[in-house]
Amino acid sequence: MMPHTLLVPFDGSPLSKRALEYAVDEYDDVSLDVLHVIDPTDPGYSSVIDIDVRTEPLHGSDAWYDRAHEVEAQLFDEARELIGEIDGEVTTESAVGDPAREIVDYAEAHDIDEIVIGSHGRSETSRTLLGSVAELVVRRSPVSVSVVRGSETR
Repeated sequence: MMPHTLLVPFDGSPLSKRALEYAVDEYDDVSLDVLHVIDPTDPGYSSVIDIDVRTEPLHGSDAWYDRAHEVEAQLFDEARELIGEIDGEVTTESAVGDPAREIVDYAEAHDIDEIVIGSHGRSETSRTLLGSVAELVVRRSPVSVSVVRGSETR
């Protein structure tokens, strides 16, 4: 059975872009749920660009969350551009919390058939097989998970 609704976690990293492109290229007639998670434990998590914490809003402040949501809106615009025209529906959703937990919780709550996730997020400093978020999602997911490796983008 082909999946009908795919969840693609998206943080703007090269591998999250690749996962999104893979979902669009490999599956026909599917709906995509693109999920961005703001991690309140990581001051720079909501941004894929290098930040200078001395000039950014105080971590956890209303201004910090406002900035995180601004970056998120830009990420969703980028995701929509990468997706282009597809036969199915595209939904963008956001969550605040631990990324792995939020991804799994979203899949459980939203009738997701499969998760397509990049093997690493923003940082590839570890050369392990999977990044910590992807590894936890694979272990805890109630649905199939496709892990996309390689950072080539269209």
